Amino acid sequence: MAGIYDHLDDTALIMTFRKAEAREAVFTTLVRRYQERLYWHIRRMVVVHNDADDILQNVFVKVWKGLEGFREESNLYTWLYRIATNETLSWLESQKRHAAVPVDGNEAFFENKLVAQRDYDGNRIEWRLQQAIGKLPDKQRVVFNLRYYDEMPYEDMSRVLETSVGALKASYHHAVKKVEEFLKGG
Repeated sequence: MAGIYDHLDDTALIMTFRKAEAREAVFTTLVRRYQERLYWHIRRMVVVHNDADDILQNVFVKVWKGLEGFREESNLYTWLYRIATNETLSWLESQKRHAAVPVDGNEAFFENKLVAQRDYDGNRIEWRLQQAIGKLPDKQRVVFNLRYYDEMPYEDMSRVLETSVGALKASYHHAVKKVEEFLKGG
């Protein structure tokens, strides 16, 4: 179902959001525009649909609360990705603490979540790729996912993750090497 504000770009949507009578319709437009991309960004990090769905709800609650004060120092989508990434990383840390998983030992944590998926098949390449990605440290996993799946430019990633382009390139390079090694069986 198309909304009356679907034709507006992000900047115009933000301006329109500031009008009290348009808030809910504009927010609905933003949710429709970004929910699928953000969902998959989160899902690739947490693996399980219900977890991704819960985190996405929290993301949009934060967006609703913060949108009026959005200063437009970055693009709306980088701001949304920053919120989604931070919410996801916080959720992951919380899960690790509750599961008593060592900070460096997230491999079994993700392996168990992945294998528990209904359609899991460890011989399919996409599952092998997910296993490899699950073995990456959280920050490398975020960088890998943003670059590989979302094809996000390093400059935008830099704004989302608040780090330098050079550090992101190095992190992605290391992540790719680790994924390649895993897929080769090394």
